[in-house]
Amino acid sequence: MSRFIDKLKRTSQAVPQPMGFGRGQSVSPKPKILLVASLAQAGVGNLASLVTGADAGLISITELKIDTKTLHECSEAVPDIPWGGWLRGSKRRESQKAKGLDCDFVIFPSDTPLGIFESSEAGKKGSEASKKDTEVGRILEVGPSLNDGLLRTIDELPVDGVLIAGEGEGSSSLTWQQLMRFQHFADLMVKPLLVSVSPKVTASELQMLWEAGVDGIIVGVGVSQPSGELRKLRQTIDKLTFPSQKRRGKVKALLPQISVESGVEEIEEEE
Repeated sequence: MSRFIDKLKRTSQAVPQPMGFGRGQSVSPKPKILLVASLAQAGVGNLASLVTGADAGLISITELKIDTKTLHECSEAVPDIPWGGWLRGSKRRESQKAKGLDCDFVIFPSDTPLGIFESSEAGKKGSEASKKDTEVGRILEVGPSLNDGLLRTIDELPVDGVLIAGEGEGSSSLTWQQLMRFQHFADLMVKPLLVSVSPKVTASELQMLWEAGVDGIIVGVGVSQPSGELRKLRQTIDKLTFPSQKRRGKVKALLPQISVESGVEEIEEEE
């Protein structure tokens, strides 16, 4: 399984701390919201300092050959964290060529062709190539205006997580409307949820994101930003106490109820 997806699932399915005084009881680590460093452009030379504190690294895939090479170089330069590719701005035909992308996980928009995760070498089912493809984590990027009916279907799809597109990205602060949208997504599905936020996200905002059902944040980093911002954000996360139990799960449909007494009264009036 993907290293990042494994950590993401353990975070989203955090279990309460064991009770009792028995010796030898294993204490689960307290859940922490995951931090993903998204790099639009970065040289391998200063890469380690840019991603210090991140749980995973992410490279935008717009030019397939060039960015795939960059992704490979980054994963070799900083192997301690898993690396993923974010299919952004890629043409449909280029997305289809991304079969077998060599990374830990992939974020892809909902209009990406289904064949992207098929093995690039036809007729090799059960081979090492096809096994590798199935181990790549799949994170579906969906629009914030996706209707409730489609949202509920996501849990049945062969994806490992969901990213809300555009929400919080490029904005210096989060809004109540965005928080309501995050909560709405978390209420309608149980898949792990990720959102993009500013590097200047505050401790109180992080706390509210976690309580709303967000499991991981994606933060853009680059050479133009002050050094150490991601490290400071990691320190902020580590100081927070996140409750183990989060409000997650599907919202049950409310069905109209017919009063029995009112039905009896109507029959008596007709007689």
